[in-house]
Amino acid sequence: MLTESSVLLWTVIILLAAYFGAVTWVGKKGRAHSQSMAGFATARGKVSPWLVGASFATSYASANLFIGVPGLAYEYGTAVLWYTLGCFGVSWVGLLLFAKTFWRYGKKFGRVSTLPEWLGKRYNSKALQVLVSLLILFNVYYIVGQNVGLATIFETVIGIPYLWGIIIGVAITIVYIGLGGAFAQMITDGIQGILMAITSILIVVSFLWTVGGGLNVFGVLTDRLHAIDPNLTAAVANGGPYNSALAIMAVQFMLFSFILMPHLMNKVLSLENEEDLAPFTLSAGLVLCIISTLMVLGGLAARVLFPSLQSADSAIPMYVIEAFPSIIAAIMIVGIISAILSSTDSLYLGVTTSIGNDLYRVVAPFFASKKISEKDLENQSLKVAKWSLIGVGLLSLYLSLERPDSLAFLIQFSYSAIISGIIAPITLGYFWNKANNYGAIASLITGASLYVLFTTQELIGNIFIAMFISSATAFAVMGIVSLVTSHTTQQDLVLKKSS
Repeated sequence: MLTESSVLLWTVIILLAAYFGAVTWVGKKGRAHSQSMAGFATARGKVSPWLVGASFATSYASANLFIGVPGLAYEYGTAVLWYTLGCFGVSWVGLLLFAKTFWRYGKKFGRVSTLPEWLGKRYNSKALQVLVSLLILFNVYYIVGQNVGLATIFETVIGIPYLWGIIIGVAITIVYIGLGGAFAQMITDGIQGILMAITSILIVVSFLWTVGGGLNVFGVLTDRLHAIDPNLTAAVANGGPYNSALAIMAVQFMLFSFILMPHLMNKVLSLENEEDLAPFTLSAGLVLCIISTLMVLGGLAARVLFPSLQSADSAIPMYVIEAFPSIIAAIMIVGIISAILSSTDSLYLGVTTSIGNDLYRVVAPFFASKKISEKDLENQSLKVAKWSLIGVGLLSLYLSLERPDSLAFLIQFSYSAIISGIIAPITLGYFWNKANNYGAIASLITGASLYVLFTTQELIGNIFIAMFISSATAFAVMGIVSLVTSHTTQQDLVLKKSS
């Protein structure tokens, strides 16, 4: 651990203090843009589309790509590359296909601030908007995954107890998101993206002196992995989540669908003009390419250097300490911490804005003794969103107290449940004019419920296959229910493609 060197320990502490100070300052600067619900949720038009694209990529990455997936690579070998390569290629293709139509719908509906609100307006259904906002609460488990990743870094590298690592991460994120909302989140994520890209590149460059072999470094790495266990170099692993061709195909489906996650699609809603989509998608693709395809290789190299780690999730921090001089290692550790925070802040923003905008704002008028003016409702929903930061933070802290067996599995469970529920309503809402609110609600309930049932009751062992089957069933249910109920609703909101 870094605690073996007092100089190195204090270097990390000073860098972290400076980093936390900087993001808090950005949060204060963003206060002017977070005085309305729309400003707090999206900061529409206030941030450069290039920076919004980088924010999309860094929010996508999270502790999963910097800690969890390298941990799976450490455990299961090169078969995990199917996941990390798909993160850039398949997910970026999904972004290119979905972003323009999603933005155009948002423009057509007016000033839409969240994905639940987008779906609610697409299907003219407040009930659907509320149900999607409740489904988004699964992201609390995603936040828990980030807390665990951050605490693992603090514990492994600096020696800070696990609990205090969680408390520090939760506290600092709540402060700057509460102050600056989406503006602070996207600005800080842009800065974090630069640190993450540098860290990822340095990991691969270090193979030249840790693995050896010169230009044949990857051949040497493969040979050394094969010597430990031939299964570590197999295209399809004998165990784990990448143990069949069907599982690998399901992974690609999940990665294609992942860009529909609410905390990611909100970035599209932050763009003011359609012309901003080009720099946004280009920036997102470039940053995502670097940070998604390089870090997992560090997990493979760590297996060669430390073949018997007690926790696979500690592979990357241990590798960084071993591979680099003290000062560079300290900078890279801060880069990894920023990777975790870049997704955590986006998730907090997504959950809390949904609580304020899609739960309170929709439900409150039904329970009020007298009519609430639009201005008062706006102010109240913003207060609810900001105060719910504390509640969500405390809940995630409580759920983080017991360390999960696998960080990657916990995170993938949370977002797969959400995707299983929303993928059919979003996708069919684009292309099928018979898609209606009855079908969307039935699809959401079916997809999410099936996924939770399959995984919690261990009816399907592979979480990716469980998501694929749940999503496919959701598509079928939405198609059938929409056709059966088509006579009860008149909806033809499909956007015509411009020539």
